Amino acid sequence: MKIRSVKGTRDILPDEVGAWHRIEARGRELFARYGYREIRTPVFEETELFARGIGAETDIVAKEMYTFEDRDGSSLTLRPEATAGIVRSVIEHNLMSSDPALKVYARGPMFRRERPQKGRYRQFHQVDVEAFGFTSPTIDVEVVELSLAFLDACGVESHELVLNSVGDRNCRPAYVDALRAALRDRASGLCADCQRRADTNPLRVLDCKVPGDQAVIDSLPRIVDHLCAECRDHFAEVKRQLELLGIPFRESPRLVRGLDYYVRTTFEVVSGELGAQNSILGGGRYDGLVRDLGGPDVAGIGFAVGLERLAMLLPPREEGGRCDVFLAPLTPPAGDRALLLQRKLREAGVRAMLDPEGRSFKSRMKQADKLGARFVAILGEDEMARGVWTVRDMASSTQEDVPDQGILDHLKEKTNG
Repeated sequence: MKIRSVKGTRDILPDEVGAWHRIEARGRELFARYGYREIRTPVFEETELFARGIGAETDIVAKEMYTFEDRDGSSLTLRPEATAGIVRSVIEHNLMSSDPALKVYARGPMFRRERPQKGRYRQFHQVDVEAFGFTSPTIDVEVVELSLAFLDACGVESHELVLNSVGDRNCRPAYVDALRAALRDRASGLCADCQRRADTNPLRVLDCKVPGDQAVIDSLPRIVDHLCAECRDHFAEVKRQLELLGIPFRESPRLVRGLDYYVRTTFEVVSGELGAQNSILGGGRYDGLVRDLGGPDVAGIGFAVGLERLAMLLPPREEGGRCDVFLAPLTPPAGDRALLLQRKLREAGVRAMLDPEGRSFKSRMKQADKLGARFVAILGEDEMARGVWTVRDMASSTQEDVPDQGILDHLKEKTNG
């Protein structure tokens, strides 16, 4: 019986990897332009980090984490998101002391035992961008601007920015109490998940996508009506600066994030091309998280984008061939000469390949065509007797004789032209 990939995981095949390379390359170039540097953290952490950082009552911690006991009895968890691990690293290595305006980004696999859906997997990949030590609304706008610039750089053609404020630790508790009270008489008409969340995590009720629940949810109190003066002013300034920069957005009082650490500005970017689960990326402020995890009381803000879903939105692109020069030796002595030339071409930066199996000339030409080779260099008994290589241009179907002593320079010049 064949062994297949685990449910909720997928292989990223060679024909798909080119899109991922483009995403990663655009990110590295763009993030550096905004002053963000890369950080890499382990894929597993102590379970307590996520329970404290994300929130014990969130769906992620309560139902979705991959947790296991290590040999010493400690509890470890495969990371379900990147921010908590980055914050742990910032605290552990005291990064704020050497860089009081710390900006970092990370990329890699995350793990959640969710129900697999289109573009959503149990092992998935994210790019994560974080900034620490900034309290001004201007950094909120920068992070939003950067997230949109990243999508544009990757070639995502249709998207919408959705914005909200979820208050802070001064005003949100009172709103949560009002929301919980409003749900007491209405929760029985909601789906099973919302009935459970109505008491343990009522904010998550606002994010429900079940069609039959929408009328009830729309009638619930709105957080924008419960913001304190500081949060109202902060949100107003974020919107003013976005308008100043000509960045369109849609306010949604129902926009909440699935993690307890978010405060004030929260945002998502959505695309109608993804169906009901239409979020491409999301983020927001998490002032207080660094302090809650044992570090200094500094502000934080960031966003994360799922690479599987992002790759689905990229326009198709022709990746081109896999080699520049395909070598076709037709005799054993010619095979040695081709092996030496292949090495020299590769050292010179030319993508060179040959067929080591000794197939027929016709089969090798078909292979060269499938590989997208620009040129085929042929060496048989006749060419060796005359001291030349026959070089065929695959695009024009023309060929020429090139002296043996000049073949390396000739192919280098042709492939670099």
